[in-house]
Amino acid sequence: MKISTCTSILIALSLLLCLIVSAAVCADERIVFRCDFDEVAGRGGGEGKVVPGFQASRSLLIERADKGTTARRFEIPAEKFDDRFAKLEAVVKAEDVSDPPNSWNGIKVMLVFQTESGARKYPQIRIPVGTFDWKHVAETIRVPKNIKYAQLIVGLEEVAGRVWFDNLKITVGRPRRQGRRSETRVTGHDLPRLRGVMHGPKFREGDIKNLALNWKANHIRWQLNWTPMKQAEEWAKDLDDYDRWLDGALEECDKALEACERYGIKVLVDLHTPPGGRVGGGVCRMFREKRYQDKLIEVWDKIARRYKGRKVVYAYDLLNEAVEGVVADGFMDWRDLATKAAKAIRAVDPGKAVVFEPSPWGGPDGFDVLEPLDLDRVIYSFHMYRPHNFTHQGVYDDKTGIAYPGRIDGEIWNKERLREEMLPAIEFQEAFNVHIYVGEFSVIRWAPGQSGCNYLSDVTDLFEQYQWDWSYHAYREWDGWSVEHGPIKNDHNPTGTPTKRMEVLLRWFAENSHPGDL
Repeated sequence: MKISTCTSILIALSLLLCLIVSAAVCADERIVFRCDFDEVAGRGGGEGKVVPGFQASRSLLIERADKGTTARRFEIPAEKFDDRFAKLEAVVKAEDVSDPPNSWNGIKVMLVFQTESGARKYPQIRIPVGTFDWKHVAETIRVPKNIKYAQLIVGLEEVAGRVWFDNLKITVGRPRRQGRRSETRVTGHDLPRLRGVMHGPKFREGDIKNLALNWKANHIRWQLNWTPMKQAEEWAKDLDDYDRWLDGALEECDKALEACERYGIKVLVDLHTPPGGRVGGGVCRMFREKRYQDKLIEVWDKIARRYKGRKVVYAYDLLNEAVEGVVADGFMDWRDLATKAAKAIRAVDPGKAVVFEPSPWGGPDGFDVLEPLDLDRVIYSFHMYRPHNFTHQGVYDDKTGIAYPGRIDGEIWNKERLREEMLPAIEFQEAFNVHIYVGEFSVIRWAPGQSGCNYLSDVTDLFEQYQWDWSYHAYREWDGWSVEHGPIKNDHNPTGTPTKRMEVLLRWFAENSHPGDL
């Protein structure tokens, strides 16, 4: 059968269009590095050997009989990283790779960035250990500003075993987002703004009364927190013990809710201690053992049934600072697990809002590549302690005397630098029309001079500019974070008059509305 001239033209045009679209996709990818080990040129320098491997092509084999580090390195011109985002990809196969001593050790596909200030960053792909067949692995990472040096490293770090690498690729540019944009920004409450503090896990009537009547706060993030936290990470492995702890924690929460109802304070119930606890690097065991994922769903069903219909509870924080590490095969990642937990709550209390913190650690950069949950009535949250060496100075006997604003870790930190750090959350809010809640922020009380006051003033100004709810960390817990205590580290007595840090919070709390005011 002959094809008509018109049909031939249409086919030709279709092929041309496909070529144009394909070229556009390739242009969007902006590949800055590629290595498949088939060509001698570009195989990098260092250890390992090129052998027959993936799909009958050549691959890089790195092996160690004992635990240690063996790697191959590839220099990449720093100027190629001219975007905020880069995607790192590889195809990897492993055989008998031992467990790493730390969460950041193991099989490495890692970039090393050095900035003009001398600071170094080490973004990498999270890859399981043990034995597995060829698999594609990838990670989208944030590119530091002012890079002067870049290097790709692949290999084994502080482990033994064999690993093969192929099809290494780096592209730059923000990944396309596919999530659904919300029609309205759901806050979970009917007040103009929630401004308050973290509290818990022990109830004290006088503290709630003071917070409401004297401080004028209208919000508490109530922690279901097993303390001391370090020991609890091990205790939480035993689910019978976990149940006994949770029952006691909920009894304290019951008392707090009754007091908050009397004093007009909205409560976010925060599951601070995950079932199973955590392992090295803060990784939640629930991403390695399925019984802990199942337990999380059970816990939220239990809490939702207990507090169904309690208007004082405006939302549930699904988990404090989730850290996935390498998610075991067949397990849900944090986004999927949180979605399942939210659905368990909705099955009991359909209208209740939930709060989701991105992994890892609920940091603002967790929004860089996050797709929103496929649910309504979700509030998105992050915690703000950047720059960490300033806010946490002297907490672990590390360096003190770091002032804000000023040069910290080789960079100038001021209000605009803080805004830049929060940019992923700002962009996420605008892209998907969602409400943002800052669940934690703080600065250690012995930061020099008025640094603490300056920092709190700048971050709260930014929260208010973007109309975010917020809660200060923390109220009448460890006095290192207390705004009621002065700057002398070894003075554990509250001051007789409000500190400058406390005045920052009180100025904002004075603008609060409370349930019944409207």
